[in-house]
Amino acid sequence: MKTKLFASLILSLLLPLSALAAGARVSVNGMVCAFCAQGIKKSFTAKDAVEKVDVNLDAKVVSLSFKDGKALNDEEITDVIKRAGYAVTKIDRAEAKK
Repeated sequence: MKTKLFASLILSLLLPLSALAAGARVSVNGMVCAFCAQGIKKSFTAKDAVEKVDVNLDAKVVSLSFKDGKALNDEEITDVIKRAGYAVTKIDRAEAKK
């Protein structure tokens, strides 16, 4: 009985891991105008792993949704932001919304 309970617990913990990295919320320093937002959006849209990009200038946040089975790591995200001329202050990962 304890073995089944333990196995259930482990399985319930592992299943949500497949949903991790389905998206990222990136806090960006330096975004101030629609031109900034457009450049960042264009840069991320060119990445094969990215399904959707939303830029919130007021919050200075870029929200990324990744395609199934794909994602960008923190270094790749930071590189895109730096190449666009801005600085990443924080990256939060989001789970997939079902």
